[in-house]
Amino acid sequence: MKWRIAVNGAVLVVAISAAGVGSAAGFDTPLSHSPQRKFVAADAKSVLSNIKVENEYKIGYKRSLFIHWADLNGDGCDTREEILKRDSVSKPQVDPYRCYVVAGDWVSPYDGAKLSDRGDVDIDHVVALKEAWDSGAWAWSELQRKAYANDMTDRRTLIAVTDRVNVSKRDKDPSNWMPPLRSYWCTYLGDWISVKARWGLSMDQSEFGRISNLLASNCASLTIASWSAAPVLVVVPTTVPGLTVTSSSSSTTSSTSTAPASAEAKDISPGAYCAPVDGLGSYKSLVYICSKTSAGGTPYSGNRARWRKLAN
Repeated sequence: MKWRIAVNGAVLVVAISAAGVGSAAGFDTPLSHSPQRKFVAADAKSVLSNIKVENEYKIGYKRSLFIHWADLNGDGCDTREEILKRDSVSKPQVDPYRCYVVAGDWVSPYDGAKLSDRGDVDIDHVVALKEAWDSGAWAWSELQRKAYANDMTDRRTLIAVTDRVNVSKRDKDPSNWMPPLRSYWCTYLGDWISVKARWGLSMDQSEFGRISNLLASNCASLTIASWSAAPVLVVVPTTVPGLTVTSSSSSTTSSTSTAPASAEAKDISPGAYCAPVDGLGSYKSLVYICSKTSAGGTPYSGNRARWRKLAN
């Protein structure tokens, strides 16, 4: 979905789209110019060889820097409920009024456990949030981290697993944690490599070495399945007079309607409480965003959202 809101003559495009991430695609890049990093299936060793190896960035991580679980597609279901529905091996029972998975059946690929109580199910980021931060997400924008934390565009990013196994994994990489079910190791390595490559994340030397050894010994014939470009939440400034509001699917042509003058964004009070999160406003011709964290990623007290300048 894509929305365009003009504030003082500048159009801000807030979109969920497929675009490259990492150093190759900044969040200020217009969608029409964003590089598409679609990947075609290849040998796992080849994919691994193209991942940058460097020391991890070990400072500044806070889980709150990755906003989740969010409802990015606006269907009323947050990401946790979406994955619980997707990964249930039986037809899940869902409360239609609040999109809550009442019942389902899950098989955790990490340990093979069969689960019927949602309380025993964790939604795991295959590459944990802290691991992503240490591997390059520290340089991402708030919106890029949000896109990663709620990525449902590739099944390898998020997966329903046994909670106690997920607790044992924490934020470890394959150099110090592998799933208890050894028959799942090659699949897990393929998923790990694909997430790192798709999102432009690096590996440290011990992580790279351990994966290389496992590919050589246990998973010599492993192939990484193809993937689409990673999703991006973008804010793109362009110049268009007046106030327009556009809503369209990213795969279709936009339809635009001009809003009445009374709908123009009025000035907000910087620092004031606000809603909804990620909403936009203006003050003295500057664009502000309603956010629960400062531009540097520090959460505001009480988990309350405030107006702050939109970081470019």
